[in-house]
Amino acid sequence: MNGEKLEEVTSFTNVGATLTKDGTMYQAFVDEYKDEVISCPTSQVEWRIIAEEFKTTWNVPLACGAIDGKDVAIICPHNTGSLFHNYKGFFSVVLLALVDADYKIVWTDIGGYGSMSDARIYNESEMKECLKNATIGIPDQDQIPNDDQDMPYFILGDGAFGLRTHLMKPNSHRGLSKQVLITYYRISRGRRVVENAFGILAQRWQIVLTTMMQGPDTVKTVLEACICLNNLMRT
Repeated sequence: MNGEKLEEVTSFTNVGATLTKDGTMYQAFVDEYKDEVISCPTSQVEWRIIAEEFKTTWNVPLACGAIDGKDVAIICPHNTGSLFHNYKGFFSVVLLALVDADYKIVWTDIGGYGSMSDARIYNESEMKECLKNATIGIPDQDQIPNDDQDMPYFILGDGAFGLRTHLMKPNSHRGLSKQVLITYYRISRGRRVVENAFGILAQRWQIVLTTMMQGPDTVKTVLEACICLNNLMRT
């Protein structure tokens, strides 16, 4: 982060302790930085860079990111019944995020109802359609180390997601060979980067840990601002 950006971010975080009811200040910050710092890859070169980072850092070749959802607590919006009430017993909006190997959030879907599962939000997302239709630039196939068989590039998810060509998840550990168990261990370890990213985000911007008093649209704006700040600090 250059000095000019650092000064702007510092100014924002210093004056941003008080949240306006409609999130105007946060929206201005998001408008300025979102396209620059929350940038989903759209070319094979960009996806291969992320995959190389996962291979080097987490020993998971061909992985292009890790995806998961986080419930962010809010007060119950008026006239919504149980729409935002999640299985954990509180009202929330869902932050669904794709994270690279360095805990940087590269794609988000924010604002899903708390009653919706991560898999349902993903299945209705633009990311799922882009991966399915091969319109996001993700490479088709490549060889994994020490093997001559081509494998598709993929993103990592947990058991809540369905197994797909471009979505890999850990499987049951019962009755598996040692080699397969090692494979699933690496997938599980690589997938945890998204959980770690959520933890870093929440500890830096602890409004994420509170029950937010604003409406869902303002909460979405606040979360986008927090993600922009998080990614700026990792630039």
